[in-house]
Formats: sequence, C-alpha cells, structure tokens
Amino acid sequence: MGPTQDSLVQVQPLGGFDKPLTYRNNFRGTESIEPGSLVTIPLGKRKIPGIVWAFEQNIAKPKFKIHNILSVIQATPVLTSELMQLASWISRYYCCSMEACLEAMIPAPVREGMKSKSRRLLFLEKEKLAQMDISTRATSQKKIISFLEKQSQPVNLKLIQEKTSASSATINNLVKKGLIRETQERIERVAYEDDFLDSAESVDHRIELTDEQKVAVTEISTDLNKKAFHTRLLSGVTGSGKTEVYFEAMEFALAGGGGVLFLVPEVALAPQTVSRLRMRFGEEKVVVWHSHLSAGERVDAWRSLIQNESRIVVGARSAVFAPIPKLRLIIVDEEHETSYKQEDTPRYHARDVAVVRAKTTDALCLLGSATPSLETINNVQKGKYGISKLTQRVDNRELPLVHLVDMRREADKIKTLPILSQPLVEALRERCVNGEQSILFLNRRGFNTTMLCPDCGHVEGCKHCSIALTYHRTDGYLKCHLCGYRKPTPRRCSECNSFDLHKRGHGTQKIEDLVAELLPRRTIIRRIDADIMTKKNLFRETLSDFRKGKIDVLVGTQMIAKGLDFPKVTLVGVIDADLPLRMEDFRASERAFQMLVQVSGRSGRGNRAGEVFVQTYAPHSPSIQYARKADLEGFVDEELAMRKEFNYPPYRHLIRHLFRSRSEAKVEFYINKWTKLVNENNFEEITVKGPAPAPIEKMNGYYRYHLFYFTCSVRTALEKLGDIRKQFPLDPEVHDVLDVDAHQIS
Repeated sequence: MGPTQDSLVQVQPLGGFDKPLTYRNNFRGTESIEPGSLVTIPLGKRKIPGIVWAFEQNIAKPKFKIHNILSVIQATPVLTSELMQLASWISRYYCCSMEACLEAMIPAPVREGMKSKSRRLLFLEKEKLAQMDISTRATSQKKIISFLEKQSQPVNLKLIQEKTSASSATINNLVKKGLIRETQERIERVAYEDDFLDSAESVDHRIELTDEQKVAVTEISTDLNKKAFHTRLLSGVTGSGKTEVYFEAMEFALAGGGGVLFLVPEVALAPQTVSRLRMRFGEEKVVVWHSHLSAGERVDAWRSLIQNESRIVVGARSAVFAPIPKLRLIIVDEEHETSYKQEDTPRYHARDVAVVRAKTTDALCLLGSATPSLETINNVQKGKYGISKLTQRVDNRELPLVHLVDMRREADKIKTLPILSQPLVEALRERCVNGEQSILFLNRRGFNTTMLCPDCGHVEGCKHCSIALTYHRTDGYLKCHLCGYRKPTPRRCSECNSFDLHKRGHGTQKIEDLVAELLPRRTIIRRIDADIMTKKNLFRETLSDFRKGKIDVLVGTQMIAKGLDFPKVTLVGVIDADLPLRMEDFRASERAFQMLVQVSGRSGRGNRAGEVFVQTYAPHSPSIQYARKADLEGFVDEELAMRKEFNYPPYRHLIRHLFRSRSEAKVEFYINKWTKLVNENNFEEITVKGPAPAPIEKMNGYYRYHLFYFTCSVRTALEKLGDIRKQFPLDPEVHDVLDVDAHQIS
C-alpha cells in the first residue's frame, strides 16, 4: 500500500548523489507512487530523475526544508523489490555507486520516460449515426461514414485516409461531434521476429533425450520442485545436447507458474536461441534483452515484463536485471565466458549476479558449459553447487579428430613463417570438393598487426595508447583497437623518413584474402569480426546464410567460437592457437584450453565426422594437449593444483586497484604512496602485490598503474581499504577504481 498524500518518501537520485534523499509525496489516484516508481525531483537548481526507494513512517517533522516530488515519470515500478535488493548488494560487493547500479539495471529509454509506440484506431458510433441525417454532411464526411459502416472492427487512421482521401481535420471534426470514437492501439516492436519466420521450417520441436539427458532433467526438476534457492552446473561436452536439457527445465519451471531468464555470453548468440525458443514455446512470448536493441525495442521489452505479458527473457549480460515476474529459473549458458564480466562501472560479473539474484527469489540457477570456469568447479567440489554431466554427444557422434600442426616444422619446410599450414590448406580444398563447410578462427582482427620500419625498428603506435596500430586493408587506415584512433597508412617512417616500411603479422582480413587465393574461385568466403559487423543485422544475416549453406568458409574471431550450431561444418582451423598463452595473466592457460575446446566443438555437429587443425608453435603446452583430447578433468586437476600452490583464484578473491592520470609522474607518485600506506597497516586479511605499470601502460591518453589485493573476504577487504581511502588525499587529476573479482588485467 502506497503512502498517503503529503507523506515523506526516500528517493534515490539518478544524478551524482549516492544516497537516498527525503522528499514530500503529493501525488494520489492514478499517479500514486510506490517503491520502484520513477519520478522527477529537484536537486539544487537541477531537475533530475530518481527512484522512490522507501516510505518514511512515523517520523517527526524535520528541521530542514522538504521539497515536493515534481512529477511522476513512471508510476508503475521500474524496479521490483528484489531488484532493489540486488542493486544494494552489487553496490556493496563491487564497490560502486548506487546510481551506477541503477543506470545499469534500468534501460536508458525507460529512465527517460519514453512511451510505447501506438496508433489511432477509429470506429463509428452507430447509435448516434441513427439519430442524425447524414445527407446534410459534406461529401468527404459521407465517404468516411460510409467506409466505417462496413467495418466490423476499429480501423487504423491511415487506412481511412488512404481509402477515403479524407484530411485529418475532417476526421477530427467527426470525432469532436461524437460520430466517430477514437482508441489507441499499442504497436509492439519485437526483436528478431524475422529470425523466427526464417527458421520456422528448419527447427524440430522435439528430440528424443539420451539417457544422460534424462538423468540431468530429473536432477534439475528435483531442484525446481524444492522451490528453494539452489545452483547446479550442467557440464557437457560440445554437442552433447545441453540446450535440450535447458528447454526441458524451462518447461518444468513455466508449468509451475514461474518465469525464466536465459543468459547467453554474446549478443551474437541471442538470435539462434530466440528462434529455437519461439519454436519450442510458441504459446509463450519471448522477450529479447541486450544493449544492441533499439530504444523502442528496449521500452517494449521492459513494458512486456512489467505488465506480466511475458515470462521468458533471452539476452546477454545486462539481461540479468530484466524485471521477470515470479522468477523461478536462471540459465547461464557458457558460464565460463569472460564476456559475462562488465569492464566498466559497475564492474559486475553476470554469472555471479545471477546466482545472487536466484538466492533473492528462491530460484534455481543453472550454469552450463563444456569447459566450466575453475571458480564454478571449485564451488562444485566444495558442495555449494550440484552437478549434472553429459559425457557423450547426441546420436553417439564422435568428438572431432584434432590435429596439432607444429608450425616450427612448417617454417623449416619453406624457410619462412607461414600463416596457413599445408595440411590445413589441403583439408580446406577437400571440403570445397565435397561441398562441406569450414570455419577458420583467429582472435585478431585487421589485416596486418603492425607497420614496422626495418631501418630504425620504429613501429607505428597509437598516440593515445601504448599499443601498435593495426593496418586495415578495407580503408587503408592504421587503427587502434582500444580507443578508436586512426590515421592514414604512412608512406614513410615517421622516425627516420625511410620508405622501406613493412607490414608484419596477420589478422582476419589477411586470412580472408589468403584463403580466397588458395581455394577455387567458386568458393564463397565471408568474414565475421567487429570491423565488418557494424551494420545492423549484418551479423545475423551472415550467420543465417552460413547455416543455409550459402557460404563455404567462415573466417572470424571469438564471435564464432562459442555456442553456435552449424551441422554442415566438418572442418575447423585454429590459426595462431598460442595467442591466449602470450597474455600476462595467470588465467592464460585456462582461457587457451577453453577457447580451443569451444572452437573445436563447432566441427562435426551434423551427420558427418569433424576435424580440427590447431596451428601452434607450442604443441607441448599442457593446455593445448589437454584441449586436444577434450580432457577437462586432467586440465582442471593440474591447473587447480597450480592455483592452490600460489593461493590464486578460485582459492582467494582477486581485487585489482587501477590508478590512471594524464600525468605519468602523478599516477606513479600516488600509487606508490597508497601502496606504502596499505602495507604499513599490515592487514592479515589482504595480500598486496604491486604496484606496477599496467600491461597497456597508456590508454585513451591516460597513464595506468595497478596493484592487486588477494583476500578470502571481499567485504572485509573493502571495509579496511575504504577506511584508508577516506583519509587519503588523492590529486583531482588522478583517478582510481577497484575491480572486484577482476578478469581483465590489461
């Protein structure tokens, strides 16, 4: 029940103030507000939006002046009570402002008060018409009345104008006189509606479950029956049918009256998932939720959930905040993916937030992966999570045969460093002859990686970031993949003026060109990476064409390495498989293993056997050897032993503290001063490592230094660091940020 008129309420401003403020509520009736309502409030000389946080009961008349709420933007709560509770947890755990949390949770067009799109519908008041003599009406009015007399349903205004050539003024005149009545019809913008239509004939409604799938479904159904919070890992090899198990779990949750959230790690995976869900749950309305939707699509998705019109949400990271009614099941597909970690404030991890959200609603959180994260496996080993396993591919299909190509030997054969090995080229040609499809994976976009002067050794770098610029053949520019800076490709060295500039390295553009030269002319080759996928819907169109067999070879980055299902693909080539191992990160081996297993899993998912060629200069690397055999248990045992020896995550939490400034001297001075202060306190709960320059020392014009805290308790560590931070005089030109459970340390 809402407050009475003129009662006091707490409102959380969305405008740079990080705690609720007290205002007087003077709204009632249709505009009455409740916790979660979006309102406009005065704050100093500004008028800003805010969220009604709580009603203040039984308080004495305050000594300070209380201002009125100015207006109601959305009386219907934009946040449910459980999402408000979740926002408070995120703010505390990830050490960020409440405002940042709320802006991440509420779509921008909703915060701005954007309304749903609607159209005018008109119908004739036949009782009034019977009382009037229409012969006295003007010709245009008679046409309108005559047309509407023949209609059994309200008619769109535009259709009336089209059929009668009447003006808006004439129609409005009839509305004023009561001969025509007007109503509004909401026009809903449905994301990926065309994908459903395109795939409607190609997706089966049901498949026969394997014995392992049946066991997993039984275990998950038992969890759901308990109607209490639980987390379960569905660990299954690639192609083992995890998605079908998800669907069975969804059916069970929906049958019990609950809502379902289905998280995917990349926006690119959403269309495929949405299409399959709409086929499977045709009677249910499936809502799409991610940052790439249009403003109108976001508003309509939000309104559909708020008004209980939908119980299923599919989306990427931000969908974890969707206001789903009676949430009973959260599915986190490919839970190991680092893309679930937000790298801007608030720096939350969607997988971990999903677990906490499930706890607030007594729901089941189902985590799925062929290569689970070590954090999740550690929770299984400690008994915090349950586990269901799928060890075999559906229809007894074999895992693809993986060939390791030692690029050192390939280089010895031709006395230079090759890009594509001879075995991989021959396998590509064989697929073209047999009418089969291939995928080439390289996690580096662009044409060449660097522009090098052999005379003086200068490499063309970004003027804002401490990385080399990448050459892009499409427009002939050198580009920075961090800040977006670009410049025309120089004809001479900017250091020594030599004309002998060389392009070194290779990206997806170069692979695309090279494959086109090596394969028959009739071969259709397409590239998928962040450079070419800027046009809306181009990514979906390319994947759709590939799925339909219109493309022979797909060249791409990590965008094609996970979750996608192409039954006609029988060959996958991994170029420069050592790339993840070169990262300055203790997780490098884990990421290399996951990447190789996942991309290998795109091969042989249909009726034909699959092959994978992994090109590497380090064939004896443990992560590559374990990935070759898809030996998850062997890799986990070895990697966890190493992590335990050094007391790294998952055995302790990692908090990264990043300092940045446009002045290198200032950022270095203040991080050293801060580190000295922390070390002097000698906290037993915190192990400090650093400081040091960040691997990318300069980004967007800012110099960057960091240090790391290892701790068993994030809450305790943040409290102790926070106490020091309140008394630490940081220069206004130096900024610092804490990244809890950091995954990106560049």
